[in-house]
Amino acid sequence: GRTLSTNSTTPLVVAVDVTGSMSTWPAEIFDRLPLLYQTLSQYRPDLEISFAAIGDATSDSYPLQITDFAAGVALEDQLNAIYGEGGGGGGARESYELFAYFLLTKVRAPNAQRPYLIVYGDEGFYPKVSSSQLRYYLGGREKRDRDSVDVWRALGEAWNVFHLRKSYSPGKDAEIEAQWGDALGPERIVSLPSAERAVDLALGLVARGWGHYEDFEENLSARQSMTELNMIRERVSSVGDVR
Repeated sequence: GRTLSTNSTTPLVVAVDVTGSMSTWPAEIFDRLPLLYQTLSQYRPDLEISFAAIGDATSDSYPLQITDFAAGVALEDQLNAIYGEGGGGGGARESYELFAYFLLTKVRAPNAQRPYLIVYGDEGFYPKVSSSQLRYYLGGREKRDRDSVDVWRALGEAWNVFHLRKSYSPGKDAEIEAQWGDALGPERIVSLPSAERAVDLALGLVARGWGHYEDFEENLSARQSMTELNMIRERVSSVGDVR
């Protein structure tokens, strides 16, 4: 029965797959998320962020964790409350669709117009949003399963969604990326070069959407090499003009 709400005009949700296949990537990403707020809040002072951790509802104890929207120093407490379970159910699928349904039906941002959602992960999602999982984890009364692609597409109408992908395995990557591309559009699936650059890439995508990419590049050049800057520039520009 839990719901989330924010009065911010520019809320942001950052979700991270914390299952075993992600290895040390979640820790690297979470360590750098305070930088995300510090940078983006310079462009939009009323920015509020909610963090989410995604697992597998078929096997994990904590398959869906999502924090309240917060800003400033309160974000540290929210990040520290997330537990990186490191489980997962195998089969190159995790419960991203359960998270998507929660965001679509349980989160309210009445003052925002198509806010940003960044989803970090490496696997695909289950084809159906399980009604039994919805009843168990979200406290609803759903009696039928929902098509996961339909849920993601509906979420993409309300939120500016990007899926930032770590490679899973050479034999599965094309299949996984095709599933995400069908749900969100292939232009919204961005390959991650490394865990260390994962947050910088999200920063670049949001900063460009907000019209502050030149300032972001100047900020990045002060702390990264030209090689790293060019890598981020290439990945951001490959997305095209997505608003």
